[in-house]
Amino acid sequence: MFNSKTKSSAGESFTGSTTIIGAGTVINGDIESEGDIRIDGLLSGNLFAKSKVFIGPEGVVEGNIQGNQADVLGKVTGQIKIKELLQLLAKCDVQGDVFAGKLQIEPTASFNGCCHTGANVVELNKELGNVVNE
Repeated sequence: MFNSKTKSSAGESFTGSTTIIGAGTVINGDIESEGDIRIDGLLSGNLFAKSKVFIGPEGVVEGNIQGNQADVLGKVTGQIKIKELLQLLAKCDVQGDVFAGKLQIEPTASFNGCCHTGANVVELNKELGNVVNE
């Protein structure tokens, strides 16, 4: 589900760098994550991840999301920019525009917004270069 390798700020490789925002946790403000991140609580702010983003079934993000890959099972209100694969799974609820290299939407997912995939994401990759490719 998550990538096992990321780089620390010192340039060293390490494993097991998953940040988990547990159910019942409320965060007001932006989050920047070097590794994978899972949201099962409430984030009221923007999320910038250099690896994989996972929004659990009870997770809520009220803000924009940028990352390399993402699986959404919960609720997102805001713009989602994913460099590679974005999966809208189960009974997720996404209210906002989506930019992704590839997009997979399950029939039970709810999505209301504009969708930009494939060739249109070339500009996205330039924008995400500072966040994702460091």
